[in-house]
Amino acid sequence: MTSSSSSCWLASLSSLAPLLVSLLALLALLEQISYLLKKRSLPGPPLVLPFLGGAARMVADPTGFWDRQARLAASSPLGLSANYLVGRFILFVRDTELSHRVFANVRPDAFHLVGHPFGKKLFGEHNMIYMMGQDHKDIRRRIAPNFTPKALSTYTSLQQIIILKHLKRWVDLSSPPAAAGEPSKAIALRLLARDMNLETSQTVFAGPYLSREARERFNVDYNLFNTGLMTLPFDLPGFAFRKARLAVDRLVETLAGCAGKSKERMERGEEPCCLIDFWMKETAREAGAAREAAGGAPPPQPHSGDREIGGHLFDFLFAAQDASTSSLLWAVTLLDSHPQILAKVRDEVAGIWSPDSDALITGEQLREMKYTEAVAREVVRYRAPATMVPHIAGEEFQLTDTYTVPKGTIVFPSVFESSFQGFTEPNRFDPDRFSKERREDQIYKRNFLAFGAGAHQCVGQRYALNHLMLFIAMFTTLIDFRRDQTDGCNDIMYVPTICPKDDCRVFLSMRCARFPQLSLD
Repeated sequence: MTSSSSSCWLASLSSLAPLLVSLLALLALLEQISYLLKKRSLPGPPLVLPFLGGAARMVADPTGFWDRQARLAASSPLGLSANYLVGRFILFVRDTELSHRVFANVRPDAFHLVGHPFGKKLFGEHNMIYMMGQDHKDIRRRIAPNFTPKALSTYTSLQQIIILKHLKRWVDLSSPPAAAGEPSKAIALRLLARDMNLETSQTVFAGPYLSREARERFNVDYNLFNTGLMTLPFDLPGFAFRKARLAVDRLVETLAGCAGKSKERMERGEEPCCLIDFWMKETAREAGAAREAAGGAPPPQPHSGDREIGGHLFDFLFAAQDASTSSLLWAVTLLDSHPQILAKVRDEVAGIWSPDSDALITGEQLREMKYTEAVAREVVRYRAPATMVPHIAGEEFQLTDTYTVPKGTIVFPSVFESSFQGFTEPNRFDPDRFSKERREDQIYKRNFLAFGAGAHQCVGQRYALNHLMLFIAMFTTLIDFRRDQTDGCNDIMYVPTICPKDDCRVFLSMRCARFPQLSLD
């Protein structure tokens, strides 16, 4: 390029600059006007940052951001507050009955469950959480065999063996053997619990179909996915969001391969040993019945392709993994700060199961642990792992007599806020509220939304409660623990589910004479 042509190009660019600035200013003004028209009289920021809105603040301090939305909603007679995130108007719902209205109206002309503000970019369009109507009913019917009593009993055995393996490791990290000559130290449980839950999910969901190498790759990709959940949705090379999206593709492909292998094994009539086996056994049975009825090769069954099943397995893993990690950490935190409750749990478990027996906790024994279950339910109520369940308004929807949700709005029903409404002394950690005498789980059932409500209520909630109960029973029986108390250590942090701000730092030591020798035999 010659000097003269370069000068002409710069001159042209300089002449366009005022026009570009004016265009950007106009777009910012139109965006601001649109926000104010949608917000109407709802509490929320009077002005929003152009294009990004409150996204930077949400990523930098999610706890502060959502606490402010909750306070604003509490100040409104409607129980709603507004904000703006990356080109999207958002609505925070604090009122329990309005949350139920959202959950009850998941359909094409009302609300669409998205799971994450930018979930479709991450999870893909055909994820189970985006299904509605008959398709959604069909897939829930197909996954029902995954959570029968027989299936859950199979899972509890696997869960206990993995929990024990990790508890031993945690004790060694915090209290090294005397021969090592190292002092006891506090360890942060968040990543350790996440690793334990990831191994549990891999084993329970995919069983023998994941090799060691596949599990290692799986762990790396799942970490990339988790990181991407907490970043801005810039789907560009090198950005965390792009890495997360590509990681999801690889994870789904891996799980699709597991589905194919399980399908072959179940068609041979072998016994199920993991969740995908129970699913594929029913799929194989239906395929056989259809083949017999058709007198030959039947048409392909809906929702039975390996890739689709792999996507649904990823849904299960995502739901089980992070929410479960959150609940385990809060269980440790809350039991440490409530020694009388801890003592009652230990007494109950000791009367039902002894580690000296070297026996697994049976499904019947687990059902006998009524107080331990009450503690697990109260942990979930008091610190709901997924504090909000994002939906998108597919069309305008009249949520109250005076407010209509604009089309395209991201709506955040807060299950966390609902957990502190209705219940007796809701700010108190009190497992007895779930006792037969008080029955607050029935009296205030509409406020207990940690597992959702409506057509998309969590299908695996019994599995989740069993996992939390097994962890509480084994952790409190086998280990003495003490929180490393520091200022603000129990404050809430989003990662993206909630956990203690210090990652739950604890001192651990053996409480029993020896660890049990558990096996599936």
